[in-house]
Amino acid sequence: MPLSARPHAIEILLDSRLSRLETRCREAGVPFYDDAGVDSHLERVLLASDYAFESFVQDPQLLGPDLVRLMNDPRHADARTAPFSMPMSDAEFSAEIRRFRRRESLRLIWRDVNNVDNVETTLTGSSVLAETCLEVALRHAERQLAERHGVVRSQAGDVQRLVVLALGKLGGAELNFSSDVDLVLAYDEGGGSSDGERPLDAEIWYSRVSQHLISLLADRTPDGYVYRVDLRLRPFGNVGRVALSFAAMEQYYQREGRDWERYAWIKARPVAGDKAAGVRLLATLRPFVFRRYFDYTAFAGLREMKELIDAEVARKDLADHLKLGPGGIREIEFTVQLVQLIRGGREPSLRVRGLLPALSACEQLGLINAKRSKRLREAYRFLRRVENRVQMFSDQQTHELPADAMQRQRVALALDYADWAGLISDLDRHRSAVSEEFEAVMAPARRARSSVKAAEWNALWQRCSSDGVDAEALVEAGFDPVQPVVSALEGLLGSPILRAASARSRERIDRVIPALFAAAADSAAPSACLVRLIGLVHAVARRSAYLALLDEQPVALKRLTAVFAASALLAERVIAHPLLLDELFDDRSEGPPPDRDEVEAEIQRRLGAMHDGDLEREIEMIQEQRLAVQFRIGLAFLGSRLDAEQTARALAALAEAVLASVLRIAERDLIAAHGVIDERPGDGAGMVVIGYGSLGGIELGFGSDLDLVFVYDGSHAALESSGPKPLDGARYYARLAQRFVHLLTMLTRSGRLYEIDIRLRPDGGTGLLVTSLDAYAAYQQERAWTWEHQALVRARAVAGDVGLSRRFADARATALDARVYGAELRKKIVDMRSRWRRESDRSNEQVLDLKQGLGALVDIEFIVQALVLEHASAHPRLLGVTNSVDLIEMAAGADLLSPLQAATLRDAHMLLLARSLANKLDARPRIARRDEGLDAATRAVLQVARELDLAFD
Repeated sequence: MPLSARPHAIEILLDSRLSRLETRCREAGVPFYDDAGVDSHLERVLLASDYAFESFVQDPQLLGPDLVRLMNDPRHADARTAPFSMPMSDAEFSAEIRRFRRRESLRLIWRDVNNVDNVETTLTGSSVLAETCLEVALRHAERQLAERHGVVRSQAGDVQRLVVLALGKLGGAELNFSSDVDLVLAYDEGGGSSDGERPLDAEIWYSRVSQHLISLLADRTPDGYVYRVDLRLRPFGNVGRVALSFAAMEQYYQREGRDWERYAWIKARPVAGDKAAGVRLLATLRPFVFRRYFDYTAFAGLREMKELIDAEVARKDLADHLKLGPGGIREIEFTVQLVQLIRGGREPSLRVRGLLPALSACEQLGLINAKRSKRLREAYRFLRRVENRVQMFSDQQTHELPADAMQRQRVALALDYADWAGLISDLDRHRSAVSEEFEAVMAPARRARSSVKAAEWNALWQRCSSDGVDAEALVEAGFDPVQPVVSALEGLLGSPILRAASARSRERIDRVIPALFAAAADSAAPSACLVRLIGLVHAVARRSAYLALLDEQPVALKRLTAVFAASALLAERVIAHPLLLDELFDDRSEGPPPDRDEVEAEIQRRLGAMHDGDLEREIEMIQEQRLAVQFRIGLAFLGSRLDAEQTARALAALAEAVLASVLRIAERDLIAAHGVIDERPGDGAGMVVIGYGSLGGIELGFGSDLDLVFVYDGSHAALESSGPKPLDGARYYARLAQRFVHLLTMLTRSGRLYEIDIRLRPDGGTGLLVTSLDAYAAYQQERAWTWEHQALVRARAVAGDVGLSRRFADARATALDARVYGAELRKKIVDMRSRWRRESDRSNEQVLDLKQGLGALVDIEFIVQALVLEHASAHPRLLGVTNSVDLIEMAAGADLLSPLQAATLRDAHMLLLARSLANKLDARPRIARRDEGLDAATRAVLQVARELDLAFD
């Protein structure tokens, strides 16, 4: 703010302070800077901070010749530790470290209030200053103790130092200016004693060095103190030992650890002492903080902590508290940390410590959308900046706005506001945004539990639990037929799982079941939905995290109910794989499913985060990803966000992403054992995976198996791999294909990726698993049956060597173009169709087999295949696609079908495919009761077939 715009009282204050400092410098023989640039910067410091002014008055040397150099140094405090290089007495060290902390603190104030550093840099600078002080103080304490009692050594004979772990803001490297430091002190190996002339038991040695460390930092001397040290977050709090062995720490958190401690340990970081050992300890404690599954129990811990904070805010009238008040810093932290605790066990990128990096990770994973992330990020930066300025004023650990009018004016001016009202306006805006975001996370469950209707459903469940299932009440509630519901409830109530449930789990179940009653009653199929929901409770009764999701998230429950009412298949998948519940909590489930590239990229990202080389875990992870994406595709189809054709294409794209990922793993394993046979870069070098059937035709269904054929580059047949156990080319690619099939069909806890059919390869079940491209092409041109060429119409490369894929496409086109069938083609196709129908058609007068019935999907496929085989030579564009709908469009464009015939086939295909997908989603066979729409469509298809001289009927 220009000088002329400052209030007169502020001008008087600054003039007085500058005059006082000039006098003190003159008295101390320190040249006082009167450079205009330095002068204006110093004025801003004096405006913002009484602490800075008092420090300069107390020690004018701080304004000496090194002032400009120090204030312009962008390096943090750890770059200026030379004063601690020589041994000192306790008194000397105590004075020096306090001078160091004051000098570095003034540097932070100077750079912050003059807008040289942004808020993140200031917070990092404060953190590095604290870490530096901790490290030099620990070294001093260790040196002093070692002189009298020696050092503690590990069993290997190495010096074993104390581990200083920082939690809270220091752990997150985002320490505010006047914060205390939350520490936990530990050591690796217990037992034994120090190696000096007067040895101490290791436990006593670490206790002594810890107490000395705390004294060096926290004791008040004429020079002040360095940091207030808070050890209350250690195991057992104030009654626990000052320092614990790693073994004791691990035992405590396994047996005694509470939910709030998980939040505290999110930011834990070794900051002094043996940092490498600290990293090992954190790795050991990671399962306590980040559970392996999606952990929705974190909601309960968050609610308990927030209720305690709210009570304190009300008791102490802290409504304007920047940290704890409504819309304050803590609510931002809770919003982000909740996501970290729920998903951090499965998403390594969420295990970051700082708030802003964690928020960015949440945004990148789509867990907090960009708009919400921006609001929270801007509010956090603003609140932390104001918090720092309030603390810089007097170097006090306060989070409350000043009450004094002059102090308010000074804080506002130093933050470049014309007045206090302008600052408060922006503060209120940011706090309102934070409150909205936090309320959106926590409020839904509170509203659901407080409704009048909830009490009625709860009473029904309590009657069922105590007096037996009340069938009459269930019928009155809309559950008809009621017998399946009665059986399901009786099974649940009599279940050993329910009887053995912990008190906390039973309490959750008693909240969840009434909510399921209410949700199912409002669904499209109340009885079927409730039976499936009870099946889910059976499946997750021992897994509190999933019960917590149903208990805490009514929005997710609403989505779950809609799915369970509409789809038996998706319900079965969720019951078998409760991880899929997370998809219902994810707002992205209501959007389009990811495409092939996105799925493949996500699989590769998650594989890259796995460092243990556990093959089964890798395949299980891919299976979990496949199930999740398939689930989202099912949701999109049920919600009419994807039509039948788009759904079938999305399922095929998902399969391609999985195949490409698994092929990379198979190739990696083969290279590890046998080396490479082709030095060219790229996936599947030298081999290509060919998709036939519904995969090749890009019309995959839910639960479809995959028809695959493997082709390799014949020029590699005589080559030998480069590894210690070399293989010739033919055996090498056979081994690769075998490994690939094994991985696809490996049974994991989440099931198999796909069922695979490889019988469509040349010579069928008696042929080689892998064929050279030349041999494959020769077979197709010289020996393949007509039905094999029909199958080839739908074949395409789906994974593997890109160059070989192009050569396969050329070989396929040549094979389909080379043979001249003549008049017998239609007869062969009709005969083949009739034979297949006799073997597979399940239609009768009442129902239609949607795939094999007269005029159904396979008849449409045979029609377009006949057109391709007969006319490919004259119309080569027909060879560029494999999908039935695309082929219909191509045929119409080539005048092989009239516009009416093309529209007939296209509309019938869409109807039949939609019915087929819907049946599969409801766990029913692809058989539909005949109706006017189906009969009209199939009659029209058969009419087109007759017009093309393909009399299937």
